[in-house]
Amino acid sequence: MEKIPLNLRDTIKKIVKDHLDIENGLVMGQCLTAVGWVGGTLPEIYEDGGMVELPMADVSNGGFAVGAALSGRKIIYVIRYQGFNWFNAPIIINYACKSKEIWGRPCPLFVRSIAMEGGIGPVAGSSHHSIYYRMPGIKIYSPMTPSEYKLTYDDFMKGDDVFYVSEHRGSYDNFEDLIDIHFDDPHYVLFPISITRFNAIKASKELIKIGIKVSVCHIFIIKPFLPSEASLDNLSNATYGGCVVDDDYPDGIAKSLANDLSNITGKRVEALGLEDKTAGFAKEVDNMPPDTNKIIAKVRSAIN
Repeated sequence: MEKIPLNLRDTIKKIVKDHLDIENGLVMGQCLTAVGWVGGTLPEIYEDGGMVELPMADVSNGGFAVGAALSGRKIIYVIRYQGFNWFNAPIIINYACKSKEIWGRPCPLFVRSIAMEGGIGPVAGSSHHSIYYRMPGIKIYSPMTPSEYKLTYDDFMKGDDVFYVSEHRGSYDNFEDLIDIHFDDPHYVLFPISITRFNAIKASKELIKIGIKVSVCHIFIIKPFLPSEASLDNLSNATYGGCVVDDDYPDGIAKSLANDLSNITGKRVEALGLEDKTAGFAKEVDNMPPDTNKIIAKVRSAIN
């Protein structure tokens, strides 16, 4: 019988189960065993099996996870909304990320940071991977496919670094790999991150219908950022340059990577992300990541 492929949600769930059952790891976070099991990404295992419920105190919970990781045990720390990193990040950044360099004591922490948007207010929503980006001692991956998530976890288990894993609930139903779209002589190149990768593909397909060739070079590993030769060739040959697209605010990773790409190729590379405004709880005051229409408008503006 042909094996049915797992979507990203079930892939994460299996990885977490194996981490507890086989790797003797721990999973820590808030409301892990509550209704939904964090979007269906956790197996139904309780504290005696390594699923550790932490109190509703984000400022201190990062410290519990860091302390556990300092023991050498591999810890998965779940932050249910990426915006909560403004409370969780300080001890992760200032202790876990620096411990190996300063004291020679690794702190192997796998931070599952989960983004979503729409009706969840000014604190919880969107991606916030830029908080961590400027700090040494951390690796940042944003897997949107099952194979990317497996690679992320395998890389974590091979070493002893702190990993910030920027997830998005909008990708959990995805089964398929996201393949780059390359043209020998593109008009424009998109470098999308996180959930914007799906809309970037749609935008490229719509634009090719009207004769605008837009390459899509996906960014999955954000730090260290090592763009492929193929993506650099596409940008070097692009008539009108390119754009880094993100679901974080653009004054962070998006502009930083755009500058790196521009310096390497000499091409103009812009940044597109969340609007510079605070999200509310109603649809009319949401702050959503760039959709297909917004990406298309950006491309058309650049090549006008």
